[in-house]
Amino acid sequence: MNRFIVSLLALATLAAPLALAQDAPKSIALGASIPSDRVAMKNVDGKMLTIDSVKGAKGTLVIFTCNHCPYVKAWEKRITELGNSFARQGIGMIAINSNDPGRSEEDDFDGMVTRAKDLGLQFPYVVDEGSVVAKAFGASKTPEAFLFDAKGKLVYHGTIDDNVKEPEKVEKRWLKDALTAVAAGQAPAVQETKALGCGIKFKES
Repeated sequence: MNRFIVSLLALATLAAPLALAQDAPKSIALGASIPSDRVAMKNVDGKMLTIDSVKGAKGTLVIFTCNHCPYVKAWEKRITELGNSFARQGIGMIAINSNDPGRSEEDDFDGMVTRAKDLGLQFPYVVDEGSVVAKAFGASKTPEAFLFDAKGKLVYHGTIDDNVKEPEKVEKRWLKDALTAVAAGQAPAVQETKALGCGIKFKES
């Protein structure tokens, strides 16, 4: 193998991580408005909904989630309790599945319908076809929470709490505390944490 070909291979190897980094979604910043809030998505009841249509008077919680992820399964009861509870306090909520079911069969629409029924969701659980909304948000994990205040500005982004495996040992309830603050018209004390979970299964081109 001549030196020219070796040099090309070396450059390709160095460029690959850079390309991956450039392709990685970049999350919207704190203070940003809700992106793609008028994109219609199919809810588990068959109706088409937008984020705009579910906004609450005091704020709006958008959670990117799915059916198969172990992190989601560990947190889903806590997420359901928060969504159902704060809906009565003026916070709109929508759960969004942006995964490609072709890459994860468990994340298909029928699985979503079953999951919503089993959990007793009192808020929409919708399909993000082509992961359009997830990409607009810069979401990359399931679960990943984006909480907006009454003015539609991002005031909390990140994870649910500090103990995914053992609910009884949770010490920091970041999302619940943020929801409580927003419901009271206040800014959350902690506005950003690291989202923990499975990577969103974007449709492969």
